[in-house]
Amino acid sequence: MPVPFIRHATLGDEETLGRLDRVTWSPLHSVQPRPQPPYEPFYNERFGPRDHLVAEFDGEVVGYIRLARPTPLVCNAHVRQIQGLVVAERARGAGVGRALLRAVREEARNQGARRLTLRVLGHNTPARKLYEAEGFVVEGILPGEFLLEGEYVDDVLMGCSLAPPAGQ
Repeated sequence: MPVPFIRHATLGDEETLGRLDRVTWSPLHSVQPRPQPPYEPFYNERFGPRDHLVAEFDGEVVGYIRLARPTPLVCNAHVRQIQGLVVAERARGAGVGRALLRAVREEARNQGARRLTLRVLGHNTPARKLYEAEGFVVEGILPGEFLLEGEYVDDVLMGCSLAPPAGQ
């Protein structure tokens, strides 16, 4: 597969992103129940197109990443958090997740962030390996934080620095 094209989401992406979200739903990465009709809008008062980067192959959306401030606190304004990363099944293993992570890191820097964080379920080994390969480190674990399908699952907190290298 070619290198994915990464761009900011638009209002016109809402239906496509919502559908992608629903077809990729899994207890491997979601603590919410499986979405059921009538479906909630993908964009809402908290997250809109400005909070998403999308990946395309040949004009087809195959993934997205959501970037947000973890809190509204001024003292926390230097931190951005990845609050969703989805890749279509047919595009997995083609570098889409990696490309989205690299693009969102740059986007966070452009927004003035010095740290980038995320939360990942402890049993989501493929995602954890990708995050580690892209420079994220485990900064904390909340043991048994979620009860998913009868199993207690850890919530793993990961982060990386976006600070410029020393001397810059």
